[in-house]
Amino acid sequence: MKIDPIELRNALGSFATGVCVITANPKSHKPFGMTVNSFASVSLEPALVLWSLQNDSDCLAWFEESETFCINILADDQQALSNSCAKKGDHVLDSEIFQLGKSGTPVLHNVASSFECRVWARYPGGDHTILVGEVLEITSRPEKAPLLFHAGKYGLMAQES
Repeated sequence: MKIDPIELRNALGSFATGVCVITANPKSHKPFGMTVNSFASVSLEPALVLWSLQNDSDCLAWFEESETFCINILADDQQALSNSCAKKGDHVLDSEIFQLGKSGTPVLHNVASSFECRVWARYPGGDHTILVGEVLEITSRPEKAPLLFHAGKYGLMAQES
């Protein structure tokens, strides 16, 4: 049975996710970031996380060249940053929105959490490449609520009453 890609995408959109900007600093390019919602934890020991990158992404070559990357989980007030890093062909980061972390990757300011990673493995995954990263450094701001994405729209966490 063949699955309709549009139907699959719409059904997958019913799963609410957080929004991340994956950043890297390859030698051949300026520091850049790309918006994704395909982030997941893999293992606590060793500390591993993953995300996936479309094989026709305009950032693919830079991520193939990079041995480190940073997963920046956006805070609920960073929708404009998410939109900016989601634009095809426009991924260079303004120097005032990040600092280089201990791994040399750009760590975005004021995010809910960030995970500086070294590439652990790259796996083929259909029309995507799955990147598994070993977490080297963590920054966490538990007071920051995450930016959410559901059914093609941004959302916020419900407040307790």
